[in-house]
Amino acid sequence: MVRRTLQTVQLLPAAFLIFSAAIFNCDFCWAQTNTPSPELPNRKQNNRPGQSSAAPENTEDSRAGAAPVKYSYEFSQPEFYVRHIIIEHDANGRGKITFERLNEETSVVEPIGLSPSALSRLTELWHALRFLESEENYQADKQFPHLGTMRIAMAQGTRKRTAEFNWSNNASASALVTEYRRVADQAIFVFDISVARENQPLNAPKLMEYLESALKRNWMSDPQQLIPLLKEISTDDHLPLIARNHALRLLKKLEK
Repeated sequence: MVRRTLQTVQLLPAAFLIFSAAIFNCDFCWAQTNTPSPELPNRKQNNRPGQSSAAPENTEDSRAGAAPVKYSYEFSQPEFYVRHIIIEHDANGRGKITFERLNEETSVVEPIGLSPSALSRLTELWHALRFLESEENYQADKQFPHLGTMRIAMAQGTRKRTAEFNWSNNASASALVTEYRRVADQAIFVFDISVARENQPLNAPKLMEYLESALKRNWMSDPQQLIPLLKEISTDDHLPLIARNHALRLLKKLEK
């Protein structure tokens, strides 16, 4: 009897240790389960003093800045031989030209593709004007209505603006309409020579004379863009020999 009692007494501390370990393990598991996991650190941001780390809001202006840009130029003088011109194009220089001649009721609409050099000059001038942000009046104090009225316009998303003048002292505005007039002159020549090659070959010599004069006066937007056309004209048996030879002479000048 005494021996059994001693064994029982000896077993009690061991049982107590096992029971305490079980309680400790349960408490440890409960703590791991209910302890919130640490948040992962944010990506490193090199913010300068005074700068907010918050992402920019997607405002209407930012959406408009990402929208495609449309440009247009319009010229109107009812008494001129080419009395009305409209050029419309996108940021890649793709668009169309519409023009009307005196005593003709039908407008001519032709696709245009601005050369990289011409598009670069136009884009730089638009940027110099800061056209959509500006409210400047480009009309000079002195009026020259007999020279015709010019309108330039730009649209991007919800932002649109049109400016009208017949003479401007703003160098960028003046250069811009001059560039567009060169685009128009070149496009109209290409259309006229195409008509001559198809239906009016006897008009080709006069058109070649006009082209030579226009090249000397810097009236063409990009003369290099005309090289493939001149090569075709020089070998077109449908045209008079004088026109073909004239095209060859102009080719030699442009390819120097």
